Amino acid sequence: MLHEYSLKADTQHFYNITSQVQEAVSKSGVTSGICTVFCPHTTAGITINENADPDVVRDMLLGLDKAFPDRPEFHHFEGNSSAHLKASCVGSSATIIIENGRLVLGTWQGIYFCEFDPPRNRKFYVKVSQN
Repeated sequence: MLHEYSLKADTQHFYNITSQVQEAVSKSGVTSGICTVFCPHTTAGITINENADPDVVRDMLLGLDKAFPDRPEFHHFEGNSSAHLKASCVGSSATIIIENGRLVLGTWQGIYFCEFDPPRNRKFYVKVSQN
């Protein structure tokens, strides 16, 4: 079962989408299976990381900015090559196990939509499959 969600991304940020993903799982009725979260954009991504301390998101964005700064040598005419690099590094999807109708995540884990080229109106997809 495929679910589509929209997100208004005003700033470069990791948007916590865990509740929307769990909602898709609940709506599907699947109790044991796999959930795939997919981002169809080339300057955004999906990741799983800590959701307890907001400084982790801040630090991850800082690290990605340091690793992939805007550079005058980049040729891409839109001027967002660093966003493409960040998105490729993070990846466009995540797969989560479903058991007893719930996402199997670690105590501190959350699912994030990672925006690297704001402002944008974005979509992400959640595909739920029964075992």
